[in-house]
Order: sequence, then structure tokens, then C-alpha cells
Amino acid sequence: MIDPDDRTPGEPQGDHQAEHQPVSLLLLMPNMVTLIGMSFGLTAIRFAIEGRFSAAVFLILLAGLADGLDGLLARRLGAESAMGAQLDSLSDFLCFGVAPAILIYQVHLAATGGMGWTFALLFAAATCLRLARFNVMSGAAYTTKEAKRHFIGVPAPAGAFLGLLPVFLTQAGLSAPGDAPILVAIWLALVGVLMISKLKTLSPQTVKVPRRLVAVILFATVTVIGLSLTRPWYILVILALAYLATVLYAIIRARGQLFR
Repeated sequence: MIDPDDRTPGEPQGDHQAEHQPVSLLLLMPNMVTLIGMSFGLTAIRFAIEGRFSAAVFLILLAGLADGLDGLLARRLGAESAMGAQLDSLSDFLCFGVAPAILIYQVHLAATGGMGWTFALLFAAATCLRLARFNVMSGAAYTTKEAKRHFIGVPAPAGAFLGLLPVFLTQAGLSAPGDAPILVAIWLALVGVLMISKLKTLSPQTVKVPRRLVAVILFATVTVIGLSLTRPWYILVILALAYLATVLYAIIRARGQLFR
């Protein structure tokens, strides 16, 4: 039995008792999935250092799936919390900032030494800044329906996906490790700028599929899955270029609105 005198002065008795109440395992699922994703990202760093680049890419992609799943679970289970949001951001920085930066450095920039590492640091820093801004804005700027129709800047998982495009090209046999390090460094810098920019980029919530195209989309999904099992690196290259096309469209649209 809790002695009332043991409570902190001014602390409601109900809050003190709530700390000792058991928590449903289902409510812990989102945070558990976040930690699983973090483990994928950390292991990807290990594999990148060991030269196991394909495995490192695969784990970063799995971390991306975990990142989408933990948010979905939190909303469906009503388990959203401030702690979960902060844990998710810390995991995202590791998985989509640090891990891709180290992987790209190992594959393409290691021969350049300090110069290449500087651009890897810039990419990781841009991811950190993007996540910090998202945390600050999430309480205000994303509360209206208009704000939820798009992302401000390229999201961290999508930024990691774009940043890994040179690695995809290498694994697909379209380029060799260490090719064009200057171009890769510039590419990392450009993706970093896109992440911290105020460009309104595509949000999945805004994508509407006409009913006449539903069958086509489903058929294309099966085709992509089939090709992923036989030509996975080519599919990743195509998907990265497809997303890049949406970003370029957003840039053109933003410039058009600016000069009206």
C-alpha cells in the first residue's frame, strides 16, 4: 500500500498510482518495432564496415519498413506517446542518416579520405536537422488538413533511399565501387539540401488511384515483386529514379508558383 506521504508534493495521487499499473503488451508493440528497426540500422553499419554492402542495403530497407510499421501500429492501437515519437526520431537518425552515410562512404568515397568523409558528415547532419525540425513542427505545422497533404522537404527514409542510389547502381553492375567520387559527394549534398528544404514533397496520403486503374496497379505490384526476386538492384534503381521524378516535379511546381 502506498503511503500518501511518499508522494512528491503537488503530485496527483492518481498519477503516482498509474506508474505502477501494468501495461498491455500491445501498447508496447510500436516501440518494440522501432527498436527492431534501430537494430537493423546498427547492424547495417557493422556490415558496411565489414564490406558486406548488399546485406547493409537490405537491412537499411528493412529499417524503412519498420519505420512505417511502428507509426501505423501506434495510430491503430492508440499507443502514440511523446516517448515513442522521440525514440522513433533517434532510430531514424541512426538508420537513415548515419548508416547510409557510412555505407556510401565505404563504397564510393573511402579513396578520397577527408573530403569524402566531410560529405558523409553533411548528409548525416542534414538528416539530423530534418528530424529535429519535424519534431518541432509536428505539434503545430502538421495539425491542419492542408499541411498533412504533403511533407516539408524530403522525409528521412526517402532521403536515405535517394542517397543510396549510387550504391544501387554499383550493386546492379552499372558502375564500379569508387567510381566518380566527386559526383557521389555532390549527390549526397543535394539530397541533404532536399531534406532540409521547405519544398512540398509527395505524401502517400495524397495519392489517389482511379478505379479503372486499380487492376493495373495490382498487376504492377505483382510484377515489381517478381522482378525484385530476380533483378532486385534494377528495381531499386527504378524506384529511386521514380521518386526523384516526383521531387523534380515538386521543384518545377514550386518555381512556377513563385514566378506567378
